[in-house]
Amino acid sequence: MTSLPQVHLVDDDPDVRAGVSLLLRSADFRVRSFADATGLLQAITPETAGCLVLDVRLPDMDGLALQARLQERGILMPVLFITGHGDIPMAVRAVHAGALDFLEKPFDDRVLIDGVGRALEVDRRQRRRREETTALRRRLDALTPRERDVLQGLLDGKPNKRIALDLDLSVRTVEIHRSHLMHKMGARNASHLARLVLDEGAAGYGEEA
Repeated sequence: MTSLPQVHLVDDDPDVRAGVSLLLRSADFRVRSFADATGLLQAITPETAGCLVLDVRLPDMDGLALQARLQERGILMPVLFITGHGDIPMAVRAVHAGALDFLEKPFDDRVLIDGVGRALEVDRRQRRRREETTALRRRLDALTPRERDVLQGLLDGKPNKRIALDLDLSVRTVEIHRSHLMHKMGARNASHLARLVLDEGAAGYGEEA
């Protein structure tokens, strides 16, 4: 089960951790704080929901290295960096590597609160998208080999008669396979089926061999 969304704050300065945690909790965010990257990496998994607020400079690794380590582990939570004046070039590189934003210390409280709110919404949308894609792949895996053949023909825009000819089947048999696969995929019609498969990026479908 996916955990409840939390803000995961990493900063080696105890005063900053305490102040930022208090600020975010006052805005009704759930917060976990860590003094270093190692503590964070031991506490979260790809299933952990929420966002990350990271100091660019940490005692055990810098923000870019931590960001890369998280991505290697499949931890894709949105990242907000907080940075001192001299760390801005590193923070810019972090944004180019996928971080959502960076804030220069001292930052405005409202800017941080708004940024965290956006990051949590991004995480929610991304997780919903991944869940939908996973569910679609399960439905695709439930298709029989012949239903997959018919599906590919439909995605290629072929009518039932053409699919029947290509597969050396009767039109009635193609219609039966089509009905079964539409039911398994939860598709209302052929155009809905195409949107389900192609919009979710199901690998191997809708592409020329």
